[in-house]
Amino acid sequence: MSMDRPLIVTMGDPCGIGPEIIARAAAAGALDDALVCGSAPVMRRALAAVGQRRPVAQVDEPQDAGTVPTGTLAVWQPRGLAPALEALPWGRVSAAAGGAAAHCIEAAARAVMAGRGRALVTAPVHKEALAAAGVAFPGHTEMLQAVAGGVPVRMMLANDELRVVLVTIHVSLRRAIDMLDEPGILQTLQITHSALQRFGIERPRIAVAGLNPHAGEGGLFGDEEARLIAPAIDRARAEGIDARGPFAPDTVFMRARHASGHPGEFDAVVAMTHDHGLIPVKYLGVEQGVNVTLGLPFVRTSPDHGTAFDIAGRGVADPSSLLAAARMARQLAGG
Repeated sequence: MSMDRPLIVTMGDPCGIGPEIIARAAAAGALDDALVCGSAPVMRRALAAVGQRRPVAQVDEPQDAGTVPTGTLAVWQPRGLAPALEALPWGRVSAAAGGAAAHCIEAAARAVMAGRGRALVTAPVHKEALAAAGVAFPGHTEMLQAVAGGVPVRMMLANDELRVVLVTIHVSLRRAIDMLDEPGILQTLQITHSALQRFGIERPRIAVAGLNPHAGEGGLFGDEEARLIAPAIDRARAEGIDARGPFAPDTVFMRARHASGHPGEFDAVVAMTHDHGLIPVKYLGVEQGVNVTLGLPFVRTSPDHGTAFDIAGRGVADPSSLLAAARMARQLAGG
């Protein structure tokens, strides 16, 4: 990958483990084609926390990453980033940290959209810190959607065994159920189908998980399956999308899982709510899970874990999920 268009990695919340896992990945040589969007002093603190002495070079623009010597971590500090972030205490909610994380996300996303970066990998942010900073979005997905002009997007969590796409994400369960409608479910199926095709799956097989126990059991446990989900599946199939279901949500993920000696029946599962869909993927191991935002005009991936304030600054954070996110970003961006 040319460093004229590097992989751009946001530092995440400077009080969490984001800078540490980036530092570990860089020390392992896994980010030699990447540029960190964040604070150079924060990254120096993170390298020290993990026992590394790799030099850090601050660049003025993403395209300057190619001028940084081999073995040096390139950091792009976007204009307007708050100073003295390295003085913030590890593991605490901070409005300054939340505001800095959001500032880097927006700057990095705009750079990738402008062709100054190949793809975007985002380190974890803390939702309370974002809220404390007055950020109008609860997480990465909604923020990136706004930067991209409000295009319809969906969250996919994936590892080598299972891909799950969500209809609703960061809202209360009660509100998520109220938000479900046939057009939204159909749009999720359309976005999933198109994304999987771009990922190289010519004829994606999509399973749709029901909302209620046993997928409603013929209306005994709820009518959302018959009233909303099944009609959306029928409309998707009429468009040539291989969508099937709704299936009982307590078994469909096992059917879709690609494991040794057990090829999955489906290429992805569409789930109605956040925890419905993410618990099965995370149970298989957060260290290999990758969050992918579908529908954006650029590639964005992220580790499948949070800021881990309880261990931040101790130098023990596992970079495996970040490494998986970077690998997937490269693959989806074409190299």
